[in-house]
Amino acid sequence: MVSANDSRQKLIVIGNGMAGARTVEEILARGGGEQFAITVFSEEPYGNYNRILLSNVLCGAQDPSQIFLNPPEWYEEQGITLRLGVRADVIARPHKAIHCDDGNWYSYDKLIIATGSRPTIPPIAALRKPTGELRPGIFVFRTLDDCRRIAEYAANCRHAAVIGGGLLGLEAARGLLTQKVEVSVIHLLDHLMEQQLDPVAGALLKRTIEAMGIKVYLKKLTKAVLGDNRVTGLAFEDGSSLECDMVVIATGITPNAEIGSRWGLTTERGIVVDDQLRTSDPDIYAVGECAQHRGRVYGLVAPLWEQAKVLADHITGSNPAAAYQGSKLATKLKVMGVELVSMGAITPDGEHEDVVQFLEARRGIYKKLIIRDGRLAGGILMGDIGKGAYLMQAYDRGIRLPDERLSLLFETGAPSVQVTFEEMPDSVQICNCNGVNKGAIVASVAAGHRSLRAVMENTRAGTGCGSCKGLVDELVRWACQGEIVDDPALHYYVPGIPLTKPELTKKIRELGLKSVSAVFDALADGRDDAQSKPGLASLLRTIWGADYVDERDARFVNDRVHANIQNDGTFSVVPRIYGGVTSPAELRRIADVAERYHARMVKITGGQRIDLLGIRKADLPAAWRDLGMPSGHAYTKAFRTCKTCVGTDFCRYGLGDSTKLGIAIEKRFQGIEAPHKMKLAVSGCPRNCAEATVKDLGAVAVENGWQVYIGGAAGSVVRAGDLLATVKTHQEVITLMGRFMQYYRENARYAERTYRFVERIGIERLKAILVEDCDGQITRLDQEIESAVAAYRDPWTEGCQAYESTQFAEPVTVNEEAAGSSV
Repeated sequence: MVSANDSRQKLIVIGNGMAGARTVEEILARGGGEQFAITVFSEEPYGNYNRILLSNVLCGAQDPSQIFLNPPEWYEEQGITLRLGVRADVIARPHKAIHCDDGNWYSYDKLIIATGSRPTIPPIAALRKPTGELRPGIFVFRTLDDCRRIAEYAANCRHAAVIGGGLLGLEAARGLLTQKVEVSVIHLLDHLMEQQLDPVAGALLKRTIEAMGIKVYLKKLTKAVLGDNRVTGLAFEDGSSLECDMVVIATGITPNAEIGSRWGLTTERGIVVDDQLRTSDPDIYAVGECAQHRGRVYGLVAPLWEQAKVLADHITGSNPAAAYQGSKLATKLKVMGVELVSMGAITPDGEHEDVVQFLEARRGIYKKLIIRDGRLAGGILMGDIGKGAYLMQAYDRGIRLPDERLSLLFETGAPSVQVTFEEMPDSVQICNCNGVNKGAIVASVAAGHRSLRAVMENTRAGTGCGSCKGLVDELVRWACQGEIVDDPALHYYVPGIPLTKPELTKKIRELGLKSVSAVFDALADGRDDAQSKPGLASLLRTIWGADYVDERDARFVNDRVHANIQNDGTFSVVPRIYGGVTSPAELRRIADVAERYHARMVKITGGQRIDLLGIRKADLPAAWRDLGMPSGHAYTKAFRTCKTCVGTDFCRYGLGDSTKLGIAIEKRFQGIEAPHKMKLAVSGCPRNCAEATVKDLGAVAVENGWQVYIGGAAGSVVRAGDLLATVKTHQEVITLMGRFMQYYRENARYAERTYRFVERIGIERLKAILVEDCDGQITRLDQEIESAVAAYRDPWTEGCQAYESTQFAEPVTVNEEAAGSSV
């Protein structure tokens, strides 16, 4: 409430969305808090949140609390009056006052309209009730409440249809896919995302989406919604129809300009503004999606940030010459998991333009640049956006391009990061989601924030969709000029508790903390941290074994249902096949289950197992019961499998029985949890057909014994394992492997692979501890791994009935394990 003695001007902001709240932030940054007593009206009952991330909320990747930019407490801290759930309905311009639906009048000296936009509802028959409201089962996708309503309704549906194949429609489809419903996208035009993509890119995106299990219907005009009491389908203009239980409409946006037109401001499609964002009334401004500047209305966030800065410059007088010249649209997006850069023109206008293209359809990579008079007029990068930052800068600044065009698409001849950042003006946008430019990041570093984490927390750069995080990291390192600070949080075992692993382990043992919630209560003042839960659960299981108190919400969805979630919300079922040796009876059962539960693919994995992909969550208990085989633990951070060659039974080169040893290793260590997955292998001779030297643990038969290797890798990192010891018997191999596993379980960071762990500790130190017993730990380590082995219970063969009745009542989302994949 503004005091009667307050000499500041009264500034009212109608709208608390991304544009309105950002404008207030910019005004405060220019000292506007001393000039204005600010009141913000928000039609929604929340603080300001990032609408770009609504699809993450719908699909479960983020909790609603994680997308808020300014919670209500922030407004109070800034001395701003925030009116939540209050809608302005009258602007009495002669009296410089507004009336709201709370029945009160509020006076202003300056007024900012930031009412944003609303979903465009196409003229489809039977879409609305007689009252004008959308019928039950028909939704738009615009607010947090929309996310909640869509998720609640989808829980009882089988098939959802999304009308609209633009960015918003595809994001809605991604979210719905995780709600256990079939999803179809209906689009009027002949390719998806026609505003950002040309037909080639649109076709590539369609193929990617369909591979996820979403059906795409192009060139379809929806004529009517079918069904009387509930939605049963859609009818199209061409006479065809589609069965569905619910419909989400995402066919574009309409500016909320009515409050301007109703009270005498000049409006066309939006509220018309000049270069200072003033309306036809000089004391009233408009910003964001409700504003129309030079005939254009913008629906992307970058122009909104630019408008907010100019408006703040003008209204505070900090830069009276500031003028908004319109925006060159260049944006970086992540659509259905596909990284994408789109800027300017996406198709050539005439014969005098050069078009540079590259297409690798198999990998989903497409690059296209349109060059006009030696400068970049627009382009598309899809699937590989490594040159995106440089090209967006060249487009924004009108830089003359080199005659050698290959370097524009690939790293050949690319400017160094150092040169690019030196030439980049401070105004260049680095983070589109939160509107953070180069200057803000450099200023943050200059103010003492000299680590990536500190800069992200200070500026919010990289905390939206995350596609710019790599560029932010490079810029921070450049700005620090080699003096980047090691963030202490990097050494915390989990982000929510400021302790290293040894410190945390000591506290847990001293206090007898046997559940994740107990750890939060004792060591984090009772504050839960979702990202910390899986790591804590892993550590507690290692410390306490059978005495660990299991809490379901502390585990990834994979660990809760003992299967690996796929990108379409179905699951991968991988039964254990010891040493890769199976039988005709097992193969028949696997084939029967694959047919009975409609597996979309049956695949032989690199670990000598058979993977049944595309099993619905509801079918998992029955599928495992019918298989009658133990779990292969392909879904979690644990011992996975032990790959073997045929060894002495069949191979003429065999020196050791690798198959027998591999089966013995699998049966002993199956399900043993660890900070990360562990892949093992046994080769029957130094020809190493099972690739044992590039596994987390491996054994290779040599004359009269076995070599045991640790810390190998053959994925994105390739590393030859280090020789830990040479032993004589199978039992010695198993004992030494178990000893290393236990030491790794106790001392590795959560999600640290063995190859990183071995490099960090050093092979000589590990030999001294595990072979020479320099610290006197061998006996205890052997006993601890023995206890872990004894405590193991197969999650499926002993628990199908319980899982059917309890574990599968909840909905599941593809991104429930966004904090760390266990694939």
